[in-house]
Amino acid sequence: MPLSTSIVGKEFGATTTPITLRRAMAYAAGVADHNPRYFDDTGATPVVAQPIFGVCLDFPLHEALRDVSGVSTAESDRQVHATQDMIFHRPVRVGDVLTTRGRIVGAEQRSPGAYMVLRFDTADAAGQPVLTTYFGRLLREVPCDGPARWADRPPEFPAAVTSGAGGWSVPVSIPWGMPHIYSECAQIYFAIHTERSFALGVGLPDIVLHGTATLAIATRELVDRACAGDPARLARVSVRFGGMVVPGSTITVRLDEQSPTPEGRLLRFSVLNAAGQPAIRDGIALVRDD
Repeated sequence: MPLSTSIVGKEFGATTTPITLRRAMAYAAGVADHNPRYFDDTGATPVVAQPIFGVCLDFPLHEALRDVSGVSTAESDRQVHATQDMIFHRPVRVGDVLTTRGRIVGAEQRSPGAYMVLRFDTADAAGQPVLTTYFGRLLREVPCDGPARWADRPPEFPAAVTSGAGGWSVPVSIPWGMPHIYSECAQIYFAIHTERSFALGVGLPDIVLHGTATLAIATRELVDRACAGDPARLARVSVRFGGMVVPGSTITVRLDEQSPTPEGRLLRFSVLNAAGQPAIRDGIALVRDD
């Protein structure tokens, strides 16, 4: 059935998540991010979660979205995670108790189907913001009913003062079992990532790696190479997802351009799959340099 744009503005629940050491470590291990800040609990400061761990906080709300949006199970099975924009107010810390709330903030017709954007706001026990996420999903072959509606959009990035070359490109092997490992470590389950019969049934060539896993790998390289290993310096990351990453292949994470801005360093990056197609395109990260 068509996706009515009248749903824009509707909220669809809240979920509260205690951040345990086990869960934070599992996520980082699931994307082979061995930064000691995600594992070493012997220091004076709390262990923090890998930046993209934030996707685990909003995942439980996606089921509640179905009741609000009117999307059927069959239509939901054809969804594609199209865009992701995450604003990191501070790192997620072990010991936090975080509450995440969801709201539909945009819907419009695009040529492949209905495009819907969700906003997730995560706050700590004191009500202070920790993470703001804009999640864009494309419902293939599902039409929109009504004109495009937007209640909110991601803020603009600061303007670059100058621009310079990126400077690095790194190959990353994706093991055959990585979609399964990531599914369990992130507690994010969708059959296209683990059941080959389901993936083939919806027109995919094989199971594919989660887009958020690809993003976490890219973020791993950005933090290690552009943030001196300190995830607290990553202020924001925004991407569009493109070509599929099939396990058993090699992807390439590359920094394409970096530019100073009044608010920090702007990094433009991309991820290419084994066929040379952009698995992540239009990647932008904002790094705090103060």
